[in-house]
Amino acid sequence: MPRWKFITNHAMVLCLIAQQPRMTGRDISSAIGITEKTTRKIIADLEAESYITKKREGRRLRYRINTDLPLRAEMQQDKGVGAFLEVLGWKGRRKRKVALKVALKVAS
Repeated sequence: MPRWKFITNHAMVLCLIAQQPRMTGRDISSAIGITEKTTRKIIADLEAESYITKKREGRRLRYRINTDLPLRAEMQQDKGVGAFLEVLGWKGRRKRKVALKVALKVAS
């Protein structure tokens, strides 16, 4: 009997893509414990709703997340996807750039 989770498979896929934008569908499915077909369906769902975009880099894909879109649940539509991912430990690109600039200023 499957155990219940606090976070949906869609959120898990989005979180993994945020952490590793070049991760393959096979790697994502293996990490979450779902089939590759289910993973590809979730990626298609996220792309159809503009939560992610794909860009081909050589033989692989690189995913980008639209962090400004609101969460889908009615009660959380005032919160963005980026804020949700940050709660799960993701450090956005902007924050990393700002942190790097601060570190460089302190070092000089």
